[in-house]
Amino acid sequence: MTKGLPAWANYIKGTIYQYLNDLPANFSFDAVICSNVPLGSGLSSSASLEVATATFLEKLCSINNVSKVEKALRCQQAEHTFADTPCGIMDQFISALGKDDNLLLIDCRSREYSTCELGINMEDNKTKPIVLVTNSNIKHKLAGSEYPDRVKQCNEAVKVLQSQYPEVKALRDATVDMLDAVKDNLSEVCFKRARHCIGEDKRTLATVKAISIGDYITAGKMMTQSHESLRDDYEVSCNELDILVELALEIPGVYGSRMTGGGFGGCTVTLVHINAVTALTDHLKLKYFERTGIHCECIEAIPSAGADSVDITDLIAKSKKSPYEAIYWAAPLTFVALAFIAYRFVVTKK
Repeated sequence: MTKGLPAWANYIKGTIYQYLNDLPANFSFDAVICSNVPLGSGLSSSASLEVATATFLEKLCSINNVSKVEKALRCQQAEHTFADTPCGIMDQFISALGKDDNLLLIDCRSREYSTCELGINMEDNKTKPIVLVTNSNIKHKLAGSEYPDRVKQCNEAVKVLQSQYPEVKALRDATVDMLDAVKDNLSEVCFKRARHCIGEDKRTLATVKAISIGDYITAGKMMTQSHESLRDDYEVSCNELDILVELALEIPGVYGSRMTGGGFGGCTVTLVHINAVTALTDHLKLKYFERTGIHCECIEAIPSAGADSVDITDLIAKSKKSPYEAIYWAAPLTFVALAFIAYRFVVTKK
């Protein structure tokens, strides 16, 4: 099992490689991948594909000894080794551990996680807030060093902090006051990167606290502040994303908005009252095109469970839709791995 072309297959190959010791000898399968996740838009399509593949293998081969956390970590390793992307664990964790109507809070150090219900204190499902995903349909090509550059800059900030505060092992251990105390020993860029990370941790915890009591106004403010920090301190936004956030905040019923994903294009996510979704969508599509000449796409999203198998025979029988439409209806914003012939993988152990 080696990586190669087509490049998209490496996500699948890498996941299979992580399961080699669990698979029967000379195991093979035929599969087709169906998706309505916009590719390359910062919506974790690669992690979705990896976790869907892992779930597919577990169901197909009755693999019952892999926890959802272990599955997420295996998929992370697949991306590291076969896609050459040094990603974190967030995307794989939410794809594996998602829960209906809940957000997921992840401790990336301990790998512990907890859920936070979205919609608490609302009278009924019709008044729950939703997340509107807006695809800018732009992706700026960069040198490819932006992510490792920021890792390096943050590590430099940690080293400087440790010289005065040995207890700081990562930026999560530092405070803004600590950072201000060593500001003169940091470059302006490293200071800004560190300020973003320290602030983002606080905003994340504040958002969870707000959502846990149904305070969506505060949660929305944290989202918008996060975007401002990503734009000004971490410097991973772009003009098109900034325009989408600005336009979203013009509509009554919008709590907050920010970019998502790796930045420099891709998507924004906007927390909005369900009654304001139509007005927001119409406004974004009209005004974004007027200002950029680009058509954006809007997708209403509600938190859902992580990857699992779907009995499509039962699904199709109950649905008046065609088999293809029924599959999409059952799995919005997720990948579905099905046993049909499209691309053949033959797995051999070495």
